Amino acid sequence: MNKPLRRASVFSLLLVLALLAWVTYVQLARGDSLREDPRNARVAISEYAGPLGDIIAGGKPVTGSAATKGDLKYKRTYTDGKLWAPITGYASQSYGSTQVEALERQVLDGSDSRLKNPLEAVTRERSKPGDVITTINPAVQKAAYEGLGNKTGAAVALDPTTGAVLGMASTPSYDPGTFAGSSTADQKAWTALQKDDKQPMLNRALRQTYPPGSTFKVLVAAAALENGLYSSVDEPTKSPDPYRLPGTVTDMHNENRSAPCENANIRTALQYSCNTVFAKMAVDLGQSKVAAEAKKLGFDDAELDIPVRAAKSTYPSGMNDSQTALTGMGQFDVTATPLQMAMVSSAIANDGKLMTPYEVDRTTDGSASALDRTSAKTYSQAMSRHTASELQSAMRTVVDQGTGTNAKISGVTVGGKTGTAQHGENNSANPYAWFISYADAGGGHKVAVAVVVEDSDAARADISGGGLAGPIAKSMMNAALADTGS
Repeated sequence: MNKPLRRASVFSLLLVLALLAWVTYVQLARGDSLREDPRNARVAISEYAGPLGDIIAGGKPVTGSAATKGDLKYKRTYTDGKLWAPITGYASQSYGSTQVEALERQVLDGSDSRLKNPLEAVTRERSKPGDVITTINPAVQKAAYEGLGNKTGAAVALDPTTGAVLGMASTPSYDPGTFAGSSTADQKAWTALQKDDKQPMLNRALRQTYPPGSTFKVLVAAAALENGLYSSVDEPTKSPDPYRLPGTVTDMHNENRSAPCENANIRTALQYSCNTVFAKMAVDLGQSKVAAEAKKLGFDDAELDIPVRAAKSTYPSGMNDSQTALTGMGQFDVTATPLQMAMVSSAIANDGKLMTPYEVDRTTDGSASALDRTSAKTYSQAMSRHTASELQSAMRTVVDQGTGTNAKISGVTVGGKTGTAQHGENNSANPYAWFISYADAGGGHKVAVAVVVEDSDAARADISGGGLAGPIAKSMMNAALADTGS
């Protein structure tokens, strides 16, 4: 073989070896990522080659599948899409998937290896899809959604004894079925939602934080009792009215100037929502002790997954005393999701033990056999049984005699706390209306609720937690306890 031919042969051999090495690398090192890349059309074709499994609430599916024309043979459908969107998220041929639809995608589209029988494992055929069974009580979900109506806001209900999410609504909402396909109409629906300044696709229950306002006062009260600042909710506090913010010449007053807030005990201070009492209480405790109690209740947790991740609720640090005083009434830089404030109420209702929230009870193989099941887990011992009992009693006074009377339920023990949180530049915007509560029908039947109304058609003077959010919470609690005969 002459020299030029030999060189050409060696070069060709090197090219073949390089090609073999590249193919091997792509198959072994990058195969999975390429197969799962959303830009890979084969992924979508495979994903929508057959009907998807269902997301189920109350024993009935809230999703479905419909045959289409084209390479993507099926698309996702939704029953009462706006009602269920905060739970399901969306699954779209064009825009991917979110929330439970995304997190449980392999179960729902049949690609989960646990769904395969021996033959399918060998042939690598896609299995029959599985289902996702949620913890949601449809009656509670409907009460939350209809209660919010045309208001902008969110509501969450938890089972305090397990952490199961019984209801989670966010308004305004959207119908994920309107863009589940890939047609021009689907594209127009998606574009309209993206341009909507009311942000209907934002899950306000999980992903939006608000100043919690006076609902945060129960947390400050918990810190005061836990740290021995006061021994009971009936012990008088040392609280002037008005209260001069430390280091300033600014006097803090109470919304109701005639309320008996001077040196009021915690029960009375919650009943009348005395800003002065809790502002001074936060300063007396110091920000580190308030922060420690807030952390035990879920604040500053950036990895709270239910399994959808919740936005982090925050208690600020590095404050001076006047800023710490403002946090005592849930202002300054305190922020909380509705889920977070439901957790606060849940811990109090459950004798101080906070359970980790979850919204998926189990996944199945489509024939009722469980693939996995969520076990109730303790998040923290957020406070002692004594502290929880004291706060339960004080919150009952709020509902029986204070600002939360709209949440009363005949024959049921109900406790609550109202809140009106200021926001906007120089507090120029309408305040947020909050209500957190718990209901106990006896026999272990309990529910904890948080509702926030961000915007409504009510006049500014008529915006209050008890007036706007309280009735929604009452409807949700009634629905949750309906099977107890209450």
